[in-house]
Amino acid sequence: MRQPNPSLYDALRTRQQHGRKALAVLLDPDNLDETSLLHLLRLSQAHPVDYFFVGGSLVLSAHQAALIALIKEHSTVPVLLFPSHSLHLDGPADGVLLLSLISGRNPDFLIGQHVVAAPRLRASGLQLLSTGYMLVDSGRPTTASYMSGTTPLPHNKPGIAACTAMAGEQLGLKLMYLDGGSGAQHPVSGAMIAAVREAVSTPIIVGGGLNTGEKVYAALAAGADVVVVGNHIEAEPEFLAEVAGVVASFNGLTHARQVAE
Repeated sequence: MRQPNPSLYDALRTRQQHGRKALAVLLDPDNLDETSLLHLLRLSQAHPVDYFFVGGSLVLSAHQAALIALIKEHSTVPVLLFPSHSLHLDGPADGVLLLSLISGRNPDFLIGQHVVAAPRLRASGLQLLSTGYMLVDSGRPTTASYMSGTTPLPHNKPGIAACTAMAGEQLGLKLMYLDGGSGAQHPVSGAMIAAVREAVSTPIIVGGGLNTGEKVYAALAAGADVVVVGNHIEAEPEFLAEVAGVVASFNGLTHARQVAE
């Protein structure tokens, strides 16, 4: 039986209440081997990462559990499963982003997969972070929208995103995740992030298309509590240094303003 870990949600909520932002690196088991993962883990020791999210829209390979075990062997960073299917719940992770695709109208991804997974999740010992998952149009079709059979939220309609997030919070979801999807042509707009930030009190996670330091900073400034980088880190692992520096710099400025006040 695994030993209970400190509450991941409580830690994230406390971080949010103190205005401190977090960096998550999304690792797709289909795109990583042991060598590339070990290189990334070495980089993360010099350039701090707050969370590793592990998962993808397909997860065709059978080595997700082995990759998670390798992370746990070489890092103390919390590992959260980022599943798109009930079959993707393996591995010695710390918790799972229990995603409900509230931007779409496909019942399988709103509740259906959750029903199938419920007994396994209860027995797993994983911390469950109930998350309102919202796909946002990023300028091109994504694997997530295709596999889920849903239409993303319009990129230029922040009001729709705000009301969707508000409904999710009223249903009891504890996190909101705005995602442009893997390989997004452009990231979720600052206007949409700001609208969701005004509409809900939950921590907000933002990912997709954050492939420059400027885009990461813009998402943080608009109200994101956690920024997620994935594809660009896989292609250019050294980008981790830049994005970690942006998050650290943002937190430093926030701390300085709080001291001044």
